[in-house]
Amino acid sequence: MASLNPLSTPLGLRSAKHLLRRATFNYSKVQLDSISNMTALEAVNSLATAPENSLSEPYDPLPAANPDGFWTSSSEHPNTFSGQGRKRSLITGWWWYNAISQTTLKHKLTFFLHTSFTVGKDSGAGQSTNFFDHLQLLDFYTYGSLKTLAKKITLDNSMLDYLDNTNNIATNPNENYAREFLELFTILKGPQIGNGNYTNYTEIDVQQAAKVFTGFRQQLNRSVIDADTNLPRGYGNSNRHSGDNKTFSTAFNNQVIVGKNTAAGMFEELNDFVDMVFAQPETAKSYCRKLYRFYVKSEWNETVEADIITPLSQMLIANNFNTLPVVKTLLASEHFYDADDEDATNNIIGSIIKSPLQVLSEICSLFNLNIPDPKTDPQRYYANFFHYFIHNTYLKGAGMSFFDPDSVAGYPAHYQEPDFDRLWFSSNTLISRYKLIESLIVGKNTITSGNIYTKLDTLLFVENNISTPSNPNDLVTEIANLLYPESIDTDRTNYFKVFLVDAGFPDYYWTNAWSEYKNTNDGSSIKIRLDALITAMINAAEFQLM
Repeated sequence: MASLNPLSTPLGLRSAKHLLRRATFNYSKVQLDSISNMTALEAVNSLATAPENSLSEPYDPLPAANPDGFWTSSSEHPNTFSGQGRKRSLITGWWWYNAISQTTLKHKLTFFLHTSFTVGKDSGAGQSTNFFDHLQLLDFYTYGSLKTLAKKITLDNSMLDYLDNTNNIATNPNENYAREFLELFTILKGPQIGNGNYTNYTEIDVQQAAKVFTGFRQQLNRSVIDADTNLPRGYGNSNRHSGDNKTFSTAFNNQVIVGKNTAAGMFEELNDFVDMVFAQPETAKSYCRKLYRFYVKSEWNETVEADIITPLSQMLIANNFNTLPVVKTLLASEHFYDADDEDATNNIIGSIIKSPLQVLSEICSLFNLNIPDPKTDPQRYYANFFHYFIHNTYLKGAGMSFFDPDSVAGYPAHYQEPDFDRLWFSSNTLISRYKLIESLIVGKNTITSGNIYTKLDTLLFVENNISTPSNPNDLVTEIANLLYPESIDTDRTNYFKVFLVDAGFPDYYWTNAWSEYKNTNDGSSIKIRLDALITAMINAAEFQLM
């Protein structure tokens, strides 16, 4: 039986690593030490904070002579600024800096919302300020109601543009947004049982939903502000809205949404429609399956469906579709830590292949990488380090266009059967993935070229985080215990130890080398070996898993 009962014992290092990796983008020894002695519920509660972002808004350091600066809060019309594609990437740099600067459930859950209500930032999301408002909207509802977000995101200027609903009018209904709203954002299809009948909804329902959504338009100057979120949004144009009654199929009990001819009536129809969709038990289950795949494992059996997915969906409904209680219950459960059966090593921990984003975030936070400060050195952070190296080179090369998946379905690793997260690995993505650590250690973009204005100091990391660095066996073991989901055996320790002590030579060669460094403060020779060790351990198979 799979169990949602909270894990009652202290986490210990193994479970603390599991929780911190799966739940946050900030993974450090300090945080591991902090939560290892907590119970799972205590640890999850400590992570369930909602701190103010370290950076309140992005900054554009270009053009050099007169930077656009904090353009997202400018009173100028959004389309007066050039370099919109680059600016959208800078917005993701703002988001990522906040994500790795704070140890909280918030940012990973915000990214989950991105995968659930997908907008591709470079695939039709409109002006960069629209995309900034879009991320702000996701951030606002991270711990809030999915049902409310489903209503609000319909008026999101980026979503209106991305799925063409701003062009959806009564005389020529556009079904794009209505189709994706049902198929991908909320209830999902279910098994197809006939022509145009997908179990959870039918083609008739898509057509009727499209009519509900008619008349909602973009407001590009950001002059319409939502009263609940205080964020810019679109508006309702009743002249373009279908005032006819909308009659849905038997999948929704033939419910009729009464047509309205006023702007206020349009919002009433929208609320009625979303309430109808979220009244279906399958909608809550679809979100809980997504949450399970995102946080736990890509595949599961009937026992998990009955004992984990179904009760979580009931909890989601009982909490008005607020995600936080459900996520906290899942992340604190015996099942999440694989502690609900006789074999605690065979199911959950180490079962997900890390995304390129997770690899990057983990390395930067664990090694406390001294990246350029976006507040004091925005040119080097936003332009050189993030835009050119992280966004345009590493993430794209590793198969992850940041906040811009190939389709509205999202990143294939989150939905494409049967491979799921295994899709992060291919012959096209390996070079960038494996050259990331090399680039960070040498301080140069070795994937292509260019200065990245940061350098990972392996010697400093070892001194600050390893208790007995003079013993090569302990050194390798302690680093492995930080990097990998599971401990490594003697054979694996000996394999990595060769980077410190040449094969056939006794361990005291390294001990003496470390002692000489401490006496002379000249770490040049041992740093070469530590660089090689860390590179090998990061690029090992064990580090690719979480």
